[in-house]
Amino acid sequence: MSTWLDQVFCEDALQGLQRIPDGSIDLILTDPPYNLGKDYGNASDQQPVDDFLAWTERWVDAALPKLKENGSLYVFTTWRSAPEIFVMLKRRMTMINEIIWDRRVPSMGGTVRSFSSVHDTIGFFVRRKDYYFDLDAVRIPYDAETKKARSRSIFIGAKWLEQGYNPKDLWSVSRLHRQHAERVDHPTQKPLEIIERMVKASCPPGGVVLDLFMGSGTTAVAARNTGRHFTGFELNPDYCRILAARLAEPAPVAPPALEPKTRARRLAPPAVEPPGPDPRARARSRVRSADPGSDPGFPATQPKASAKKPRTGKTASRAVAPGDSPE
Repeated sequence: MSTWLDQVFCEDALQGLQRIPDGSIDLILTDPPYNLGKDYGNASDQQPVDDFLAWTERWVDAALPKLKENGSLYVFTTWRSAPEIFVMLKRRMTMINEIIWDRRVPSMGGTVRSFSSVHDTIGFFVRRKDYYFDLDAVRIPYDAETKKARSRSIFIGAKWLEQGYNPKDLWSVSRLHRQHAERVDHPTQKPLEIIERMVKASCPPGGVVLDLFMGSGTTAVAARNTGRHFTGFELNPDYCRILAARLAEPAPVAPPALEPKTRARRLAPPAVEPPGPDPRARARSRVRSADPGSDPGFPATQPKASAKKPRTGKTASRAVAPGDSPE
């Protein structure tokens, strides 16, 4: 039995990574210190820039061997250090997306010589082309009005309306204010909605998510809630107690799955029976083949041909069956 699976170790990640076998992790999802002077109970967020970037490179090089060949990495950062960190990661992996998390905070001023910063940057990297990614697990449902409007278009199928649309690389999710039900005593806690989206998309059910900087434990909670395993590290004992309390709470019970709504599809016309001696058989054959687009559960009628000829200069129109081309 594994001694590291579904465990968070209260220790430095650079030492703790020795516990984890190489090639055993499906997804590395981590939110390291941004080096902005936040108080995490240690000096990890107060380093000279060169030291911070060198430290980032050390933990990346220690963590990547643990990742499976088809695994992925998501890393939170800020605009101040994202260019350097992304260039360093591009030397080791392939960058798929730069995701912008819009924290949806009002601009409260605070500066008169720059624009207010209201977003975090997330880098999405993979090791090779056949990386795991489940888009259907994270599609966003269309609202009722959009479904109604788009269902009128012949270019949008019912299948896509039911599945929802692909999340964009701009994620507008409100930060956790002090009164939020998820909020715990951590200065940079991330919303569960964001972390669960990454886990569902980039870690298969039953897979393993690694977070080197667990903080309040949101990654572990997201993995547990979605049927994945987790492991990781947190250096601050106070945060270790917070995340242990969160993991001790029962996981939410998923609502029962609803039967998917199906939309009637246009069926191909049934084969026409060869004419036989029985006139009733020929009549049934004509009814079935008269209207290929009709519901086979209801009898169709053969429209009577008009006795009138079209006027000179005009062309008589006819219905075009699916797949036919107009003359």
